Amino acid sequence: MKTRAITGVIFILIMLCSIFLGPYVFTGFYIFLSLICLMEFFALVKTTGIRPHRSIGYIAALIIFASVAGRYFIQFETKWLLINIPLFFGIFVRELYKKSKIPFSNIAYTFLGLFYTIVPFIFFHSIAFISGSYNYKLALGFFLMLWANDTGAYIFGVKFGKKRLFERHSPKKSWEGFFGGVATSIAVAYILAQYFTSYSLLNWITMATLISCFGTMGDLVESMFKRSIEIKDSGKILPGHGGLLDRFDGLLLSAPVVFVYIYLITY
Repeated sequence: MKTRAITGVIFILIMLCSIFLGPYVFTGFYIFLSLICLMEFFALVKTTGIRPHRSIGYIAALIIFASVAGRYFIQFETKWLLINIPLFFGIFVRELYKKSKIPFSNIAYTFLGLFYTIVPFIFFHSIAFISGSYNYKLALGFFLMLWANDTGAYIFGVKFGKKRLFERHSPKKSWEGFFGGVATSIAVAYILAQYFTSYSLLNWITMATLISCFGTMGDLVESMFKRSIEIKDSGKILPGHGGLLDRFDGLLLSAPVVFVYIYLITY
């Protein structure tokens, strides 16, 4: 627990610094985090005998994320993002030069890695730039509500948890913990609405609810994936916590949904 607590504090401080140090640090940091998550995903898949195209996957991830992020700094037309399309065809071409009995499994898991780990981080990054310029408040608010949900779910689950939420994939999660996480996240949303007034209280509460619901599903999806390959943690980069995928599983499904919601109410 001591190791877990120390790691957690350092991790939170680094996350907060990445948000407060401006758009360039924020962008570079989350490109880096997304690549580490992709590495963990490919490493997990490799244990099953499937060989995703790691090198071209990393290159594609870096170029795609950087080009989408670059649009907020250079202000080029969206049509130029189409130059990323050949990267996807490159994955098919690369498989032609490999001797494998399961070529399309290798291709499929390469694409899944990009879709499952890189795309959600791109959406999270875009949340901070959704107004056209960098707004740390939305990024900070997102993580505060996500952390509140995780903390509330844990506390209420330990204290009151009886009815299992989805025992087949996560035996410890309970409905009591889930609703406790939602309530805690909404409480943080209420506080955020008092200081970050660009969005109404209703908007913040809606975001908190979406984060809680889809963040929990993201956690369950990652648990399902790890159980299917009989792995406990996605990695060892965070002592006492596992890998980065373990820490960001709630973001992977909630960030795209929250981005869509904010975009719809903004434009």
